[in-house]
Amino acid sequence: MFLLVCAAALGLWGCDDQPKKPVQPKTNEFETGRFALQKMIPVARLWSSDASPVTLASTVTSQTNGHDGKSGLWHATFASPARRKSEPFLWSGMADAERKVDHGIEDTYNPGNRSMQTWDLNFLKIDTDKALEVAQEHGGKAIMEQNPQQPIIYLLDFDSGAGQLRWHVIYGEIESSAKLTVLVDASTGRFLRKE
Repeated sequence: MFLLVCAAALGLWGCDDQPKKPVQPKTNEFETGRFALQKMIPVARLWSSDASPVTLASTVTSQTNGHDGKSGLWHATFASPARRKSEPFLWSGMADAERKVDHGIEDTYNPGNRSMQTWDLNFLKIDTDKALEVAQEHGGKAIMEQNPQQPIIYLLDFDSGAGQLRWHVIYGEIESSAKLTVLVDASTGRFLRKE
C-alpha cells in the first residue's frame, strides 16, 4: 500500500493546475539595414576580432518588398584586414529560419582593393527608412505611382574615392535591371545622385 501511495504522489508531483499556454506561431520580422547589421556584428567579431563591414544588402522576399525601408533578409560581407580574409553573413527575420544570424565560407581579402574597403560603423548614421525618404523625393515617388508593387532593395557600401559611406536605394529586384537607383550619403542623409 505504501508503494501505491508513493507512486501516486510521484505521478501527481509533475502535474500543475496551470493550463499550458498555447505555443505562439513564429512570425516574420522585417528590420532596417542598420538593425540587421548590428545583429550580425557580434557573430562577425567571434569569427575575427577585427571584423569590419564591407557591404550590406537587402533581399526582396514574397513577404516584403522593401517599401518601408525594411527587409526580412539582409546579407553582409565582413573582412578581417589582419587575417586577409572575408566572410559573408546573413540576418534572417523569416519565421522558417533556423538561425537569426548565419555565415558562409571564408574567402581571401585584399585590403588594397579599393572596391572592397571596410568602413567604420560610426559613419553609419542614416538608416534605410530615411534613405528611402530621400530616394522618394528624387524620382522614387513617380516610379511607385506607376507601380505600387515595385520592389525596392538597399545596398550599403563605401566609396573610397569620395570617402563616403552610401546607401543605394534600388527600385528593382536586382541592380543591373533597376528602373532607378538613388545614392544617399549614409552619414548625413544628403542626396548624392541618381543612376
